[in-house]
Amino acid sequence: MMEKLINIGNKVYRLSASCPFMRFEGNPVLSSSKVNEKWTEPHLKVVTVHNAGVAIHNEMTLMLFRSHLRNGISLIGKAISTNGLDDWHVDDRPAIRPCDESDIFDSNCDVDAQIELEAGGVEDPRISKIGDKYYITYSAYHGMIQDKVRVCLASTFDFLTYMRHGPVLDRDMRNVVIFPEKIGHYFYALMRPNDDPSSGGNGEMFREIRLARAESIEKNVWEIYDKPVMRQAGGPSPFQHKIGPGAPPIKTRHGWLSIFHGVRSTMDGNPYVLGVALHELDDPSKVKVSSIPIVFPAKDDCKTGTDEYVHVPQVVFTCGAVRSNDGVIRIYYGGNDTVMNIGFSHEDILAAMCKQYPQDPLTGKPLYKI
Repeated sequence: MMEKLINIGNKVYRLSASCPFMRFEGNPVLSSSKVNEKWTEPHLKVVTVHNAGVAIHNEMTLMLFRSHLRNGISLIGKAISTNGLDDWHVDDRPAIRPCDESDIFDSNCDVDAQIELEAGGVEDPRISKIGDKYYITYSAYHGMIQDKVRVCLASTFDFLTYMRHGPVLDRDMRNVVIFPEKIGHYFYALMRPNDDPSSGGNGEMFREIRLARAESIEKNVWEIYDKPVMRQAGGPSPFQHKIGPGAPPIKTRHGWLSIFHGVRSTMDGNPYVLGVALHELDDPSKVKVSSIPIVFPAKDDCKTGTDEYVHVPQVVFTCGAVRSNDGVIRIYYGGNDTVMNIGFSHEDILAAMCKQYPQDPLTGKPLYKI
């Protein structure tokens, strides 16, 4: 069985298919109490810090994290670290909050519609660097219409100013992650459709991940493939009830590694796990999916004080991961939608899981003998 020893700080972690993911001993790396030390005004006090997009910028690791204000509206903050592990410095003000007329908009963006669309909050940013520009997909929540969510696009060069480009699609398509380079003549993205509550959706769309392509990212004109690239048929699986893209795909010598989330409905809740898929470098529609998750939620994923709020139990969720030159993958993930954590894996281990313990990508049925 393949094993990898990785060195993180002063600690050695042993990884294998039996243990493909190790939690950072310094978790949580960011929590609401740390953010509230900087956001001191009463209306900016938050109760969560989670689901952060991650990028390397100016040789620093940068997180755009999601936080919930006490009134329920979500916004996005920024923190940076020299080593990507600890000593996170939080900006004095939120980075992206529900927009108004003072923000920067693409000439094709309907400003009034965007303001209305974001009034309920902005959250779950994913960051893809293409050239010298960073593209951020994020969920925008309508201020008055329940369950109306649109994934929108923003861009930045410096993480100081952000240009809004409007909704990626004119429909509820969640968890949009963009591949960080062109493949052939197109840009590609992974998207998870949502059922339309008004049409009596039965949850089937929650079990699918679709591939989409576009000639330009900023025009928000995506051609979505008719058939899913990944799907769960509903059989016994940690991903049985819901799947969706997590971090933007990571390029490796094995292929594009995609860390996704999956949910299984139980009698005592809906635990979220993280899984991994491997897309071919030249054709991301061809994919191998590990039938075995890389991490299940645990008590160590949400360490809080006895008087601190916990948002959603039994959840691990990622919007960002970073590859080092030695193949180590740092996965930044939210615990219980409450705090930010880091876990470690290695590209060789994750690729091996997809190849040695695969499932049928369109049914979820294991393709190996138990």
